[in-house]
Amino acid sequence: MKKKVKAFIEIGKNLDFDICSEPEADVSFMLLGQGKTVSEAKQDFFDCFDDLKKSYNKQGKYIPEVEFEFVYDIPSFLKYSPFPLTWLSNATGINKKQLSHYTTERKHPNRVTLGKIQNAVNNFVADFSQVRFI
Repeated sequence: MKKKVKAFIEIGKNLDFDICSEPEADVSFMLLGQGKTVSEAKQDFFDCFDDLKKSYNKQGKYIPEVEFEFVYDIPSFLKYSPFPLTWLSNATGINKKQLSHYTTERKHPNRVTLGKIQNAVNNFVADFSQVRFI
């Protein structure tokens, strides 16, 4: 059975994307990935994992099968997201200027606000997953 490991996507100090596997995961390793885009960071993350597996195999060490769950912090999601802040503001009821503060990390959303953003995105995905073209 695969172990689930969270991988956190964040904006790094150099404004690139950083991905770090959760240190509390019940595995014997921690992974990092970086890139100018989320896709580049994920590729680097998986390349590091492949290198680690090769190294462990050479040493006769065991690496469990894992499934990574990618989790965004709000600034990274807002930077990566295809949703304009105006749409997200309308969908959540959160002021556009407030969302902008989350993007720049001047302010941080509370749990209620995070829930509003999560629900708006989930509702959008659910609605669009039902779209069919003729």
